[in-house]
Amino acid sequence: MIKVKEYRGHIRNWEALCGELDIDPSLARGEREEAILAKAYKTWGCRMADHMYGMFAFALWDEEEETLFCLRDQFGTKPFYYYQTEDGRLLYGTTIRRIMEQPGFVKELNEDMLQIYLTLTYGAGEDTFFKGVKKLLPGRYLIWKDGKVTVERYWTPSFHPDESKSLEDWADEIHSTIGQIMPEVKAKDETAESFLSGGVDSSYVLAMSDAKTADTCGYAEERFDESRLAAETGRILGRECFRSLITPDQYFSIVPYVMYHMEQPLGDASAIVFAIACQDTAKHTKLCYSGEGADEFFGGYNMYRNAERYGENLKTFYVGNTNIMKEDEKKRILKRYDETNLPINLVRDIYEEIEGLDPLSKMSDIDIQIWLEGDIYLNVDKMSTAAGLEIRMPLTDMRIFDIASRMPSRYKVNEEQNKVAFRTAAAKMLPEEIAFRKKLGFIVPIRIWMADDRYNQDVRRLFQSEIAEKFFHVEEINGIFEDYIGGNSDNWRKVWTIYTFLVWYEEYFVKR
Repeated sequence: MIKVKEYRGHIRNWEALCGELDIDPSLARGEREEAILAKAYKTWGCRMADHMYGMFAFALWDEEEETLFCLRDQFGTKPFYYYQTEDGRLLYGTTIRRIMEQPGFVKELNEDMLQIYLTLTYGAGEDTFFKGVKKLLPGRYLIWKDGKVTVERYWTPSFHPDESKSLEDWADEIHSTIGQIMPEVKAKDETAESFLSGGVDSSYVLAMSDAKTADTCGYAEERFDESRLAAETGRILGRECFRSLITPDQYFSIVPYVMYHMEQPLGDASAIVFAIACQDTAKHTKLCYSGEGADEFFGGYNMYRNAERYGENLKTFYVGNTNIMKEDEKKRILKRYDETNLPINLVRDIYEEIEGLDPLSKMSDIDIQIWLEGDIYLNVDKMSTAAGLEIRMPLTDMRIFDIASRMPSRYKVNEEQNKVAFRTAAAKMLPEEIAFRKKLGFIVPIRIWMADDRYNQDVRRLFQSEIAEKFFHVEEINGIFEDYIGGNSDNWRKVWTIYTFLVWYEEYFVKR
């Protein structure tokens, strides 16, 4: 007998799987998806994820074989962690706190992660900030039998450009595939809303969905505020639009909540905004669409337009979407610095896998394996779960990636535009001025707010605290902070990354 011990996610092609596996499709969602997992494992074993579309992480206990089988989806949209106790037991779960609550767990800081964090602003790779707690990485499964853990990889991103198609061919395939996926993302008896920014991804998802309501957030500072663009998109598409206006006080007051529920520090300033958006949206719906995935698949970031210029040099420096602090600066501010603990070590094996690909495909592959899992999907999962909101991401799908993996890079990025084919597809549903609008990113006025003494008092407190003294040369980090206050606004990311670590540490190692 197969027992589902742990499960988080949503299986999109459940109707087809129910037919294939002889499962009653009228079962309630939870019971139905557990039945799919158990029967899929009995039918396909370790290759079961090859037959499933969606977002999932789970653990199954095979009573007959006395084996635990754990799996995380191809992109890592849902987290999964494990920890071996001194007496050989395996603790596991989709949250670290679940592991911490179990007998045999010993809470210790993994300080090696801090050095990586100060560059990337998130915890990349299989290690976490808790010593001994490992992440099951995307596209992997874990088998625990007779006290032994084995981790195997069942999926690796691969790129095989098909030169036979035109731009319009690619746009048609994107559009028809999203049209195929959207009805699977939500059951007929469910009602969903849709997050909406000023960008093309969320606008396209909204246009292709049956959501009657869009949810957006903005600020009083007009130059940072995308919500007016979002509201105009909603009006054009005939959808109601809820707008959250985020204040500096609200933003800074929620930081401890975010770091606690994130379970590891995250220096992405947009995570705070997303947490507030999830809380506000959960007041009137429990299900929401979001547009993550298209940027990494289809060349959405402006820096991807530099790919050819970087060329072979990529493998010497490119470790993902963020690179906040260089090694000489970390050496100067950290009390404990290890010359061998370098961010580039996290991607050396990936560069071996992608040898021979064009530079844009290499950057995309690194971001799919490192950045998406470590930052984007972590943020979406943790903040939505904390708010009691379920988020589904239609563009994060193996069928969408399959298109991207076959598409030549010139249809993703050119000298004038990024995400060219995707925008061309979106223009089938959106006005051109929206489909081809310049990428703004999820902008936050933190660059301004954190320099204001009305809002930065907790930053000052922690930068001068005993916690800071444990890890940093306090005069050095306060020098960075004062330089920022004095007008060097480029330092805001460094200040924010240090601050979020200190808040997280206080939450997990001082208060609790």
